[in-house]
Amino acid sequence: MTRVVIIGGGPGGYEAALVGSQLGGDVTIVDSDGLGGSAVLTDCVPSKTLIATAEVMTEVGESPELGLRYGEKVSVDLAAVNTRVLQLAESQSADITRSLEKDGVRIIRGQGRLQGTDQVLVTTAEGEETIPADVVLLATGAHPRVLPDAVPDGERILTWTQVYGLDELPEKLIVVGSGVTGAEFASAYDALGADVVLVSSRDRVLPGEDADAATVLEDVFTRRGMTVMSKSRAAGVRRDGDQVVVSLTDGSEVVGSHCLLAVGSIPNSEGLGLETAGVDTDDRGFITVDKVSRTSAKGVYAAGDCTGVLMLASVAAMQGRIAMWHALGDAVTPLNLAQVSSNVFTAPEIATVGATQAQVDAGEVRATSTILPLKGNPRAKMQDITDGFVKLFCLPVTGIVVGGVVVAPRASELIHPLSLAVQCKLTVDQLAQTFTVYPSLSGSLAEAARRLHLHSLQAVDDANPAKPSA
Repeated sequence: MTRVVIIGGGPGGYEAALVGSQLGGDVTIVDSDGLGGSAVLTDCVPSKTLIATAEVMTEVGESPELGLRYGEKVSVDLAAVNTRVLQLAESQSADITRSLEKDGVRIIRGQGRLQGTDQVLVTTAEGEETIPADVVLLATGAHPRVLPDAVPDGERILTWTQVYGLDELPEKLIVVGSGVTGAEFASAYDALGADVVLVSSRDRVLPGEDADAATVLEDVFTRRGMTVMSKSRAAGVRRDGDQVVVSLTDGSEVVGSHCLLAVGSIPNSEGLGLETAGVDTDDRGFITVDKVSRTSAKGVYAAGDCTGVLMLASVAAMQGRIAMWHALGDAVTPLNLAQVSSNVFTAPEIATVGATQAQVDAGEVRATSTILPLKGNPRAKMQDITDGFVKLFCLPVTGIVVGGVVVAPRASELIHPLSLAVQCKLTVDQLAQTFTVYPSLSGSLAEAARRLHLHSLQAVDDANPAKPSA
């Protein structure tokens, strides 16, 4: 029986443990913080639970347009919200623990460290234990990056792992960082009723996302009263009594009641004994892996945020599964990031898959595209949805769908048909000819595909010009 030792209990670790056990491995998982990792305990599950409450607030706030009237203004009990958030996180962690135990996985609460490639030294409250291993998977995740002059105190200056200790809604929240995490929390707290200032060092929010989508979101932010400070880089944050002062590199200052730092992540790769096993890292400390999750050391794999490979829970889980399939001799398909769908949980949401506008503009992908605003969709009109769009990318001539963007409420649920289209290499004609419910937002996916059908026909005509008559 193959002995598998997994260090880290996040999505990459616990999904790998389940697969390893199902394939007949003798699996031990070493975890120090609680199964589920940051994705379940301090990141995805808590933040999306908070955002779910914010979504309801957004819908209520916009409901007068639908003819609904309320006698009193709806307010939020943040202490109750955060209590529910943490309870759900603990419940999800307990579910994962029961699932692993049911599959016969040994769970050790402690810190794991490589001793070469075939042993893991585990330090627990009771002492140390050396566990022999034929296969090791490192799935230790990452932690929030902080600025040298902005040290979190857990009360007024916070990272995204600390916000769930707040009992009252911040009067004025300054969010430093306009990437996915910063945009999501800014959107959520704005919907909950806080005065939000979003400090962005770039010329727009979400610099890594589709530019058209980011423009829609920034317009929504400003229309709803959020202050978006573009091209403003934070130099430091200090506490001043019951206030925080954010210093910018241009010498100006922003004063608020709380500050949330969302300036990236640092891999948890120190103290793992990587050098003893010959495991390579990049210049930022992320563990380098190939497309089947192998590190530079034989028998040692890595998955999740500690690898820096598209830091999503879904990708971490797939990396972990791929590692076990490969290590234990099952059929395996290498990780293909071109098929990964992702979502930004703002209001509206932004979901993407496959080829991007930036790749098309740079000539990296030769594709034809169309963009269809949602405001013309009948279901959108019924729900008073005025912001958002569907964008599709397809190959010229063949019409094969290679990417898409959806900006809409619950875009995370609408992207799946496009993900299937990209993975299965469906054409825009196949997408267009598939029935959709009327009325539905998904009808815009088929309509966008019908529009691209005309582009494909034109591409065929351009590639095969008619011969002149004799």
